[in-house]
Amino acid sequence: MSNDPKKERDEVTGVETTGHEWDGLKELNNPAPRWWLWVFFVTVIWSIGYWVVYPAWPTMSGHTEGVRGWSSYKKLAAEQQEITARRGVFAEKIQSHSLNEIESDPELYAFAVAGGRTYYKENCAACHGTGAQGGPGYPNLNDDDWIWGGDLEAIYATLKHGVRSGHTQARDSQMPAFGGMLTPAQIGAVTQHVQSLSGKAEPNEEGATIFAQNCASCHGETGHGNRELGAPNLADAIWLYGVDAGRIATQIRSPRHGVMPAWEDRLPDSVIKQLTIYVHALGGGEAEPRE
Repeated sequence: MSNDPKKERDEVTGVETTGHEWDGLKELNNPAPRWWLWVFFVTVIWSIGYWVVYPAWPTMSGHTEGVRGWSSYKKLAAEQQEITARRGVFAEKIQSHSLNEIESDPELYAFAVAGGRTYYKENCAACHGTGAQGGPGYPNLNDDDWIWGGDLEAIYATLKHGVRSGHTQARDSQMPAFGGMLTPAQIGAVTQHVQSLSGKAEPNEEGATIFAQNCASCHGETGHGNRELGAPNLADAIWLYGVDAGRIATQIRSPRHGVMPAWEDRLPDSVIKQLTIYVHALGGGEAEPRE
């Protein structure tokens, strides 16, 4: 770079140089394009106007409010109010329509599934999982194994009144503890028989006899359960507390009884209906009650 501050004119263009030179290339002192200057002036004027109209300049108390009094908080509040108003229209329809009517109305059904998904994450995912896959002691809501029934009305009743929740209409079933009625050997035999119902073990004649005497009255002779009593199906290889022999034996010896809260006094009926539609739509819901 040349250290000579003396200005000179370019021989080709006749434009004065700035005195800067890099590897033989000299910088011409051309003025900025006129269009660029106009854009610059316009942006300056625009920024001043924006400064006056909208909140912009920082002050000790925060920032200037602007002559329009606009803020992102007010914008958010207005948008939320609009969303709430739109939801209110659908919520009223859901409240006044039956579950079957909601399911048969494509627009209302789509709203119910979307709303139910949100309410599920807020109220149900803590126990049943974000994907409704459940876990030990918490039913999987994606499969078609339903202790109390998987049609819309059955799911609605379970959500509304709960299971062993203390509600007067709650789902309630109690399995007796056979630890004081059967010997360890007998419990082992019954366990093997129960596993054999789903092909997980070889049949056990003694276990079948004990099962017929003590368990068939609730679970049925073939172990397919009884929804009226809340007795699970033991022949489908879907287990609430585990499939291995040790866990089955523990459940026979000293059964665990889960509790699901009644949502009737916690959520509006329109929300319970949306949850019902969503849970039913997960993939395991039944169109009609299974006999």
